[in-house]
Amino acid sequence: MIDTTLGHPPFPITPSYLSAEEWARSPEISVVVPIYNEVETIPLLVELITTVLQGMDCTYEFICVDDGSTDGSVELLRKISQNRDDLQAVFLRRNYGQSAAMSAGFHQAKGKVIVTLDGDLQNEPADIPTVYHKIQEGYDLVSGWRKDRQDDAMTRLLPSKIANGLIGKVTGVSLHDYGCSLKAYRAEVARDMHLYGELHRFLPALAYIEGARITEIPVRHHARKFGHSKYGLGRTLRVVMDLLTIYFMKTFLTRPMHVFGPFGILSIVTGFALGLYLSFLKIFLNQGIGDRPLLMLAVLLIISGIQLFSFGLLAELGMRTYHESQRRPIYRIREVVGRR
Repeated sequence: MIDTTLGHPPFPITPSYLSAEEWARSPEISVVVPIYNEVETIPLLVELITTVLQGMDCTYEFICVDDGSTDGSVELLRKISQNRDDLQAVFLRRNYGQSAAMSAGFHQAKGKVIVTLDGDLQNEPADIPTVYHKIQEGYDLVSGWRKDRQDDAMTRLLPSKIANGLIGKVTGVSLHDYGCSLKAYRAEVARDMHLYGELHRFLPALAYIEGARITEIPVRHHARKFGHSKYGLGRTLRVVMDLLTIYFMKTFLTRPMHVFGPFGILSIVTGFALGLYLSFLKIFLNQGIGDRPLLMLAVLLIISGIQLFSFGLLAELGMRTYHESQRRPIYRIREVVGRR
């Protein structure tokens, strides 16, 4: 678990996407809940979260993002939100997946702290103040740990434990529970992370890449009361693919040539060495080399090396386009002190 001694104020700088006046008017907390086919859960979910937020001594907003539900969730959310000033319902055009729903919620949220939790009531809404107050200590991301998780041991707990260990080893961010949706983020950190595929489970690793200060605290977990889980063992391969993406981003995002270049140079040098050896046999020893597999290997290595090196150059150009087209620097400023 990543945890450090902190002495910084909770919100040292105004995010670039808001003016100082807008930032001053922003609610203290935004709660973002992705929804997908949870029509039975929504009334109790909204009631419990509202009760918790109204009991907190801070301004708030509540955002539900419907990810293309087909069970009546859309109609129910629309009906509830029309009669509320503190609840915003965001409806996606189709089912894009939880990463897209969370990303939409991050960009709709105006709060200084964004708290996320699942819409199935397995996360405990009463733990929202716990993660919120923890982030006030100066952390950028507070991740929940379902210490007493109420899920099936073989289909959910064991695969999750293996995945958490693997993700921690690869990313360098050791958490007990990457899959817990109950998390709190400083707003500028959440909005700075671009989610694609199913990268929502790697949010702590993505935040760590951006230089975020991360901690983990135990939270409560309940068995599902309504409906059925949308997760299963079939997601394992996708987790592995996304993990490889995260590893590349963590290690080589700003220097892709460092991963492709060495392999390309090694392949080219090896191919030329084999070519020189075969040339020596042909010229000085008058041996036939046309039917030797070594000749095909030498040619293949040279061509492959040139391709790898060229791919590295293209990746470098793509990386520069990625950063410069978005005016996205390769560094992050945590705090500015003194007169500007």
